[in-house]
Amino acid sequence: MRAEIITIGDELLIGQVVDTNSAWMAQRLNEVGISLHQITSVHDNREHILTVLDEAFSRADIVLTTGGLGPTKDDITKHVMCEFFGTQLVEDSFVRAHIHELYKDRPDALNRLTATQWLVPESATILPNRVGSAPIMVFDEFKVERLKFKVNETSEAVTSDSQLSTFNIQPPKLLVALPGVPHEMKIAMKEQVLPYLSLKFKGDSLKPGDIVHRTILLSGIPESKLAILIEGWENALPSYIHLAYLPKDGIIRLRLSSYGEATEEELQAYIDALLPLINDYLLATEDISLEALVGRLLKQQNKTIATAESCTGGRLAATLNTQSGSSAYYMGSVVAYDNSIKEHVLGVQRDTLMQYGAVSEQTVREMAEGVRALMHTDFAIATSGIAGPTGGTPDKPVGTVWIAWATPNGTEARCFHFGAAREREQITQRAVTEAIVHLIKLLNTNH
Repeated sequence: MRAEIITIGDELLIGQVVDTNSAWMAQRLNEVGISLHQITSVHDNREHILTVLDEAFSRADIVLTTGGLGPTKDDITKHVMCEFFGTQLVEDSFVRAHIHELYKDRPDALNRLTATQWLVPESATILPNRVGSAPIMVFDEFKVERLKFKVNETSEAVTSDSQLSTFNIQPPKLLVALPGVPHEMKIAMKEQVLPYLSLKFKGDSLKPGDIVHRTILLSGIPESKLAILIEGWENALPSYIHLAYLPKDGIIRLRLSSYGEATEEELQAYIDALLPLINDYLLATEDISLEALVGRLLKQQNKTIATAESCTGGRLAATLNTQSGSSAYYMGSVVAYDNSIKEHVLGVQRDTLMQYGAVSEQTVREMAEGVRALMHTDFAIATSGIAGPTGGTPDKPVGTVWIAWATPNGTEARCFHFGAAREREQITQRAVTEAIVHLIKLLNTNH
């Protein structure tokens, strides 16, 4: 069972909004045995949408669209769907009642534009959108017969009798049109769309578990060196097991995938053969975020952590406390950007700052030890560096970051050179990643 996602909206193509919907949807589809074949982003443009719908149905069994379902003039998805499927808009009393209930405490939101939301394609199955006004539309019984258009030099749609085409798109193919607002889309997928697809394709079409992914988390090795290290093992993989290298911010995710041909047990056997080769760089044998992994380790060991940050400006603190229940292990942070805060709050000696500077091993050691004592924690991390684009010197260029880890067994510090060519955000993110990675290694050693 193959699916495609079409995201609709000019904002996606000018970079104003990042498409996070597709990644989340792909994960959910894989979990129920639906393989995602392609993701396409298009403008709020009739011709563009019609073209990608034609193309998607030539390849996929299920097409999911997001976006363009609002009440304003730029939201044209519903109208284009009517054209594509040869239907018309009609009033839906259930959607109307839902919208009145949704906005009962906001009378200003009930206006002539909102009223267009309860107009739905006549041939579509309408699924409720519990948290929004845009109904979820499913086209699952249709035959499209229409003129295929072309675009002339003035970008106007024109048709020709010679282009008359019949598109026989028969069940079990279907299209689901979803709202583009992420929280609305997620609720719609979980509560309506995935259960609908499971019922629609119950039997031999939809088999959760046919698509198997296993991920290994690594750090401390370049991608190219890793590929050389495991070359023999990789060459021995059967053709139906696919290996992908996914590097980001100093972390490499190795993903083994099979689409209906390998079992979990077979993948595990190949992983067992791989682990001795990569043990020095191994963080986890599951697809897990660093913050979730370090949180789990801290909870398991009943340990606590605090942070003192200069160049990372609170990013490390924000990352460590993203997990539910992080109050069990994360105590707090001091963002000591100014030297006076390093001195008067964290207890860094003035002589240390004068002699070695803020970006130095001596300073981050005292920062880490100071915040550990201040917060009464088992572990503490401190960062200080030059994130740029200005502020670098010949001996401390942009990208230089010192990180210290204060532990029950003492304090250690390391200097990183992330490169002057990197953007400020990249440098601070790499610093956060390295800080957490080494904490994970310390916890694994401690355990």
